[in-house]
Amino acid sequence: MTLPMVVRDDSLPTAVTIWEVGARDGLQNEATILDASTKIEFIDRLSATGLSIIEATSFVRADRVPQLADARDVMSGIARRDSVRYPVLVPNERGLDGAMAAGVADVAIFASATETFAQRNLGRSYGEQWDMFAPVVQRARAAGLRVRGYLSMCCGDPWEGPVDVDRVAEAALRLQEMGCDSLSLGDTIGVATPGQVGALIGRITDRGVPISSVGVHFHDTYGQALANTLAALRVGVTTVDSSAGGLGGCPYAHAATGNLATEDLVYMLDGLGISHGVDLDALISTSVWLESQLGRPSPSRVVRARSSSSGVDTPTHRITMEE
Repeated sequence: MTLPMVVRDDSLPTAVTIWEVGARDGLQNEATILDASTKIEFIDRLSATGLSIIEATSFVRADRVPQLADARDVMSGIARRDSVRYPVLVPNERGLDGAMAAGVADVAIFASATETFAQRNLGRSYGEQWDMFAPVVQRARAAGLRVRGYLSMCCGDPWEGPVDVDRVAEAALRLQEMGCDSLSLGDTIGVATPGQVGALIGRITDRGVPISSVGVHFHDTYGQALANTLAALRVGVTTVDSSAGGLGGCPYAHAATGNLATEDLVYMLDGLGISHGVDLDALISTSVWLESQLGRPSPSRVVRARSSSSGVDTPTHRITMEE
C-alpha cells in the first residue's frame, strides 16, 4: 500500500470531521436501483471504517427520488453503532414525521441560495422555502434532534449563472437564525475555485455565522473539489462532506456530477497530517464492493489507483518531514 508523505501545515486544522453522504447523496441519482438490503450492507460497511457521521437516506416522496423510497426499511435494518451518527434528509414536516418514527437523532433540510433551483427542487420560491422549513426546524429542535441546514447553489447556478456572495451569506444566516446547528455550503454544480471559496466563507462568517458551524460540500465537475476543500480548511472549516467512491449528483441539476470522493479526501488529509479517524483500506474495500453492486467503476482516483496496483509489493511505511 502506497502512503503519502506527511507534511504538516500548522495553519490547517489538526482534525477534520468527514460527513459521509454516499448512502444518500451518492445513491440518489444512480440509475441502478439498489434494494434495501444492499443499502443496509453499504451503510454497515461504512460504519466499520471509522466514519463518525454517515448520512443514511432521505424521507422524500418515492416519485421524486425513487432510489430512496425505502428509507424506513433502511433505517430499521442498519446496525447502528453508538460511535456513529446517522442523519437523514427531510424536505418538509411529513418527511420529519417519517424520520422521527424511525428513531433518528439528526435531520437535515435542503435550502437553495437561488430562485430557480428553489422552484425546481422544492416547488417553492426562494422566499417561500423558509416558511416550509421553519416548522420542520422548530419541531425537530423541540424534540431534541440536531438539525443541519444544507444550502445549495452557493457558487453557481446552471440557470442563473454566478451567485452573489451576499445572497449566499444572507441565506446562510437565515438558516442559522432559524435554528440549524450546522450548515453545509454546497457547490452543487462543481464550478467553484479556491479563491471563490475563501471569499464566500469569509463573507458568511463576517455576517455572524461561526466558522465552527460551517461545513463544505463540493462536487468535482471541473476537478476542483480537493483544491476547494483545502481552501476551506485554510480559513478554519473542520467539517467536510464527501461520498464513498465519489458517487453522487443531483436529480434536479443535471450539471451536478459526482461528489468529492471520501477516499481522495482521506488520502489528502493523511498527507497533511490531519486526523480523521477513517481506515482508508476498509473504505476502499467498501467502494470496490459497491462497484460490483452498481455495475460500474468508482470515479475515485484513489480507489482506481489502489485497484490498479493491487498485488504490487509497495511500501507501507509512512514518511514524515520530521524523519
